[in-house]
Amino acid sequence: MNARRELRNNRVALFDGIEEGGVRASSSYSSHEIEEHDNEAALDGLQDRVLLLKRLTGDINEEVESHNRMLDRMGNDMDSSRGVLSGTMDRFKTVFDPKSSPKMFSLVALFVAIFFIVYYLTR
Repeated sequence: MNARRELRNNRVALFDGIEEGGVRASSSYSSHEIEEHDNEAALDGLQDRVLLLKRLTGDINEEVESHNRMLDRMGNDMDSSRGVLSGTMDRFKTVFDPKSSPKMFSLVALFVAIFFIVYYLTR
């Protein structure tokens, strides 16, 4: 009977602190130590989240800088295109200027005449 009681005491000592749904605090730990342990675990989790947010904001910063460089290049390209188009428009204005109308008409008439001559000769 004594061996049986000793076995039971050993079993209780082995499984002391385990209940349904998890582990209960052992009587050897004070509530202060348990709270401190919980605080340390929460602090570690918070530190991981802060590091994740720091990496994320760094990635966002790199992406924003990359997009700003692309927008600057596109703005420069648009400015150069605007310069080319304004030069082309100036040439069109010169061609369609009323002062050059008679010259332009004679030039177009000459090209049309040459086209018809070449067309009838090759036929």
